[in-house]
Amino acid sequence: MTQPQKMGPSEALVEVLAVNGVKHVFGIVGSAFMDALDIFPAAGIEFVPVAHEQGAIHMADGYARSTGRHGVCIAQNGPGVTNFVTGVAAAYWAHSPVVFITPETGSMSLGLGGFQETEQLPIFSKITKYQGHVNNPKRMAEIAARCFDRALLDMGPTQLNIPRDFFYGEISAAISPPLRIGHGPGDSAALDAAAGLLAAARFPVILAGGGVILAGACAETRALAELLGAPVCNSYLHNDSFAASHPLAVGPLGYQGSKAAMRLISQADVVLALGTRLGPFGTLPQYGEEYWPTAAGIIQIDTDPRMLGLVKPISVGIHGDARAAAAALLERLQGRPLAGAASRAGRAAKIQSEKAAWAGELERWTHETDPYSLEAAAHSRAMHPRQLLRALEQAMPADAMVSTDIGNICSVANSYLRFETPRSMFAAMSFGNCGYAFPVICGAKIANPGRPAFAYVGDGAWGISFNELLTCARRKLGVTVVLFNNGQWGAEKKNHVDFYSHRYQGVNLDNPNWAGVARAFGVEGVTVERLADVGPALEAAARAQRDGRTTVLEMLVTQELGDPFRRDALSKPVRWLDKYKSYA
Repeated sequence: MTQPQKMGPSEALVEVLAVNGVKHVFGIVGSAFMDALDIFPAAGIEFVPVAHEQGAIHMADGYARSTGRHGVCIAQNGPGVTNFVTGVAAAYWAHSPVVFITPETGSMSLGLGGFQETEQLPIFSKITKYQGHVNNPKRMAEIAARCFDRALLDMGPTQLNIPRDFFYGEISAAISPPLRIGHGPGDSAALDAAAGLLAAARFPVILAGGGVILAGACAETRALAELLGAPVCNSYLHNDSFAASHPLAVGPLGYQGSKAAMRLISQADVVLALGTRLGPFGTLPQYGEEYWPTAAGIIQIDTDPRMLGLVKPISVGIHGDARAAAAALLERLQGRPLAGAASRAGRAAKIQSEKAAWAGELERWTHETDPYSLEAAAHSRAMHPRQLLRALEQAMPADAMVSTDIGNICSVANSYLRFETPRSMFAAMSFGNCGYAFPVICGAKIANPGRPAFAYVGDGAWGISFNELLTCARRKLGVTVVLFNNGQWGAEKKNHVDFYSHRYQGVNLDNPNWAGVARAFGVEGVTVERLADVGPALEAAARAQRDGRTTVLEMLVTQELGDPFRRDALSKPVRWLDKYKSYA
């Protein structure tokens, strides 16, 4: 810790940012924090102006998820801060160490209903890991430092709330070095029990979750899998938690995931759920199959003890870090007799057989075959979504980062996204908000300028987020948007098809020429209508990124619809009043 010295509260805040390695802060300029903003350059901090505060929090999220470091954003008090809400919730469920700074109405006018006033702590109370409120300027450095420490300790967003008059004055402050507290492997007895289950397993399966990425546990996970001869599934929307090219990699579980992963985990007698909360949406039946092995022994490892056994019954719960716990299990298992050793060759053959079967099915699955989709495709010359997703997969450059929005085609993309390195896939996770993918990939690109960056976005979600093209044009930021234009809110339209007898309300979209809109914003815009043009267009857009040019690839696709993802939450309607019965 430095010795206390005189400084202004704004200087204390900026010193805390600097000591935590902050290089970028996302936001829209505002009078509430202008005193701190004025000294960002002297501290080596770049302020990244955005088009909307929701874009700022999403960019901070993408920055954090792609690096493991803090993502930071700031907003004007009141309406600027309330625009953060959706992005904070998304960061909360993505376990992103985002610090969002919320200047507040001045301390002497709080509660008087002044300009741009609202209570800013209750709004975020359920979607943050920690809320720090500066109740005196003399505590600026202390409380700001705690927000940064807790964001990484608890892996989630923290709020730093500062009355706007507290940026000014003179204080005596000491700047603390970052406090980094590691998570251990967990209880020794629980680790012994888990090792015993794995040693006795004849068909062990590993489920690698987001905690594997956050903990940097990919090498330990691979070593465990190779020791056990266990297939490795990715948890839902964490397709980058295990290298796709590894012989034991079988793909993701959950909506539009890998049938190979589902069929193999259904045969497991022991599942090692490593760094995953086993979220309900990632373990629901899919493709008409109940794949979760209810009779298997389940070992769940998570840094949040409240997640252990919350969704699925477990045999052993370990409150620990994924990397440390995996290393501890390796130590316990090495040199120990393994019951699964005798069936290793047969298990390996089964893994390859299931993977080959799923790959072949995907290759043949060129279009949806339900009556609505067949009719929609018959009246369109546009591309089939699945063929397009396959072409994108084949043309995707090595080491690419891909973000996916929420929606029908973006969700189907889960079957086609494969990665070799962690921190490569950024999905909207279980909060599932539209308008997520584009600003998130912008933040990831700013953090990783040398990596190719792509956002998969549907035309509905694009209407929410395309304003951040201004940020790309102004900053000469090179990313690629793959825009699926089918003129509909596809996921909700599928519900109208399946449950409401094709009575469409608000799901059909009359779109502009999105490529032309992109060009009007000052970036590249290309309309792609033929499958043969997909690969060359993607490759050209990737090259443009090197020159700081953003490209919107407007992909014209049919109105085919994949399987609904809210089948768990809908049922056929029953109407009781006579005037509505004809609609049932």
